[in-house]
Amino acid sequence: MEKLKGNLIDILQKKIFPAEIVITDGIITQISEIDETCEHYILPGFIDAHVHIESSMLVPYEFARKAMEHGTVATVSDPHEIANVCGMDGIMYMIENAADAGMSFFFGAPSCVPATSFETAGAVINKDDIEILLAREDILYLSEMMNYPGVLAEDPDIMAKLEFAKKNKKPIDGHAPGLRGAQAAKYISFGISTDHECTEIEEAREKLAYGMKILIREGSAAKNYEALEPLIGEFPEMVMFCSDDKHPDDLMTGHINELVRKSCKKYDMYDVLRIACINPILHYKLPIGYLRAGDRADFIKVADLESWKLLETYVRGQKYVRDGKCILPDKTHKVINHFGISEVSESDFTFADQSAIPWVIKAINGSLITEKVRPENVPSDEVLHICVINRYKKSPVFTGLITGFGKMKGAVASSVAHDSHNIVVVGLDKEDIVAAANLIIKNSGGLSFVHGGIMSSLPLPVAGLMHTLPAEEVALQYQTIDKIVKEQGCTLSAPFMTLSFMALLVIPKIKMSDLGLFDAENFSFL
Repeated sequence: MEKLKGNLIDILQKKIFPAEIVITDGIITQISEIDETCEHYILPGFIDAHVHIESSMLVPYEFARKAMEHGTVATVSDPHEIANVCGMDGIMYMIENAADAGMSFFFGAPSCVPATSFETAGAVINKDDIEILLAREDILYLSEMMNYPGVLAEDPDIMAKLEFAKKNKKPIDGHAPGLRGAQAAKYISFGISTDHECTEIEEAREKLAYGMKILIREGSAAKNYEALEPLIGEFPEMVMFCSDDKHPDDLMTGHINELVRKSCKKYDMYDVLRIACINPILHYKLPIGYLRAGDRADFIKVADLESWKLLETYVRGQKYVRDGKCILPDKTHKVINHFGISEVSESDFTFADQSAIPWVIKAINGSLITEKVRPENVPSDEVLHICVINRYKKSPVFTGLITGFGKMKGAVASSVAHDSHNIVVVGLDKEDIVAAANLIIKNSGGLSFVHGGIMSSLPLPVAGLMHTLPAEEVALQYQTIDKIVKEQGCTLSAPFMTLSFMALLVIPKIKMSDLGLFDAENFSFL
């Protein structure tokens, strides 16, 4: 038995009172109002309502060690990144690695592996796999249904996946960027209940009117908080916070707590905390407590209601953060991967000439969406080559043109390339592009930058997506290579995060596949 005292924040009753909390075997057995003055505050922990842990470049255990220091007690985690590389084995890897991480990871069944038929992935999760996954108690929902054209066309395989979720009474996550009107209404009518891809307030309000819940996303690449924040005051019962993708350097500085701190300066604190702490529990039926007698003891202590400085984090009644520092022990992690190619050479590439390609991909800082522009409308010194190399088997290398990286010298490459995670390379000349790609291949995955005598890399041995090191070490290596790329002329605030989405074919408007230049609005090759 353990007893704690503090100013308890009852979010649903909208009140604060000094209380003593009694915990027995991980459960809150009693909450008593006391006649004492308490300095700190006790409240339910924060929940990231949609995140791909793989994008932090950390395995779940190491992600938890840092996230809990920011007051996160749980995540709703879609493992489709590693599933695209390693299939069912990848999903099991995430579940196993997270098992003793303290923080609660609630995984979904990846609905779209591969995301499209217009690229080469490392694995397939078919409808039979989905049926198996959704029958498991540790798989809580059907992950984001990215193939919205398939939903609208009522593709039989997709319909089967949706029915498996309904049969098992598990929520279905959505992914429908820019979908409006009758198409949005039809998409939602199949039981698809959330969307984290809204970038404009009117789109979000329309989807809310159809009964869909909206996740306000603020990640490392996609930052939609500023556009969507009025929803906090307008629809506090229908909104959740999420990061979607969080790079290690950003995770060092904050998580959902950043959105809470920012939102409480403008909106009702209880509405903000409902969004951050309660709504995900209710929507996904998470076995997380929110400070009631009989609940699981999942909560945090903060110093005040302005800085929200984290003092302690409890999950299942066990303290994992003391004085703001995680006390989980260091641990070694096994490695799983899927890499099937050897070094490439210049002869493997046919590099595009600016006059020979009708469209140039325009990367936009802080957005997953790209624009489609004519070559003659882009300064020639800001046009780079983009190549996507099949990492799973030897194949022809298709190339295109891209702008938005500034007047960057050299070449950047990454095996974090949503969603199939082939090797994506952006660069100025053949020599650097080939060298950057080969550095990734040599490391069996990771990030790289090459220019002249500069060769920098961050290996990611787990599926070419994650490292086994602690967050602090991975963040330091990431910050080092990120700085080098910016010093060489790249003007993007998060070059590698933006790079990772240039092969994501389910996000408009134009992207690059290992099979060619792709029109993501019409789902066809250009």
